[in-house]
Amino acid sequence: MPLFSVIIPLFNKEAFIENTLKSIFNQSFSDYEIIIVNDASTDKSEELVLQFNDARIKYFYKKNEGVSVARNYGIEQSKGNYVAFLDADDLWLPDHLAVLNKLIHNFPEVGLYASRYISKVSKDKYIKNKFLKIPENFTGIVTDFFYSSLVNRIALTSAVAIPKYILDKIGGFDPNISSGQDLDLWIKIAVHYPVAITNSVTVEYNTIDNNSLSKINIKDKKLIDFSQFQDTEKNNQSLKAFIDIHRMDYALKFKISGDLKKAKEYYKNIGKENITLKNWIVFHLPRWIQIPLVTIKKKLYRNGIEFSVYQ
Repeated sequence: MPLFSVIIPLFNKEAFIENTLKSIFNQSFSDYEIIIVNDASTDKSEELVLQFNDARIKYFYKKNEGVSVARNYGIEQSKGNYVAFLDADDLWLPDHLAVLNKLIHNFPEVGLYASRYISKVSKDKYIKNKFLKIPENFTGIVTDFFYSSLVNRIALTSAVAIPKYILDKIGGFDPNISSGQDLDLWIKIAVHYPVAITNSVTVEYNTIDNNSLSKINIKDKKLIDFSQFQDTEKNNQSLKAFIDIHRMDYALKFKISGDLKKAKEYYKNIGKENITLKNWIVFHLPRWIQIPLVTIKKKLYRNGIEFSVYQ
C-alpha cells in the first residue's frame, strides 16, 4: 500500500501532461501511486500518457463529466493513506512529497496538509504567494486558516495532501459545482480539522492555461451554495470574512456579465463589516468602467503585479 495516491484529472492537456508526469517521477520520495483519470480528452493527452511505462501509473478513461467527478473517481480507485492532487498543467518540485511526508510525520492529527506554491502568471514571471500572519519560515499548524487565506488561499489543489479517511467521510468534491469545487471541499475540511503548512515552496501553479475554466462566463458556471455554511459563519468571523470575499467576487462578476439581479443577491449577503470602501466603490461603478478595470487588472497580474479590490 503506497503512502500517497496522486490524483490527476486529465482533459485536453497535451501541452503540459508530459512535464507534469516527469515532475512526479523526479520526486525524491518514491512511495506513491499515480492515478490518471482521462475525462474524455479529444487531443493527444492519452497518447502522451501511455508512452510512460511505469507500474505506479493507473490509467482510466471515462466519459466527460467534469473535474469533480474525475477526481472523485480517482479517489475511489486510490490505495494510499493520503491523497495528493496534481492538476495536469501544474508542476511539483523534486522535494514536494518528501516535504509533505515530513509534515505528516510531525503533525499526524491534521485534516489537510499544504505546501507553499508559486504562481506562474506569464512565460517568464512568477508570483510568490504569502499568507496573512504566517511567517515565510513557519512550519506547523495554522492558527486561523480562513483569516490567513483572505488574500492568497493556503490550500491550492496541486499543493495539498489529505488523509484518505477524511475524504471518504466528507464525500469528496461536489459534482454539482463546476467552479470552486475545491474551495467548497477545503472549507468543509477546515471547519472541522486543523490545517498544517510547510515553509517550503514545492509547487508551480500554472495560471495561464488557455483551456482554463476561468475564461467561461460566470453565468454558465455552477457555483458554490454558500448558504450551507450560514450557521457556521455566525460563530466564525474569519470564515464569514473568507466567504464574503468570494461573495463579493461573484457579485462583481455577475454585474460585469450583465446580471444585476444575481449580483445584488450575492452582495446583500455580505456582512457590512467585510465591505471595504474600495470594494464598495468598485461594485457601484457602472459596467462600462468596471470592464476595462478588469482588463487592466489582468494585464498587471501577467506582469507580476497583484491588485485586489477585496483587501
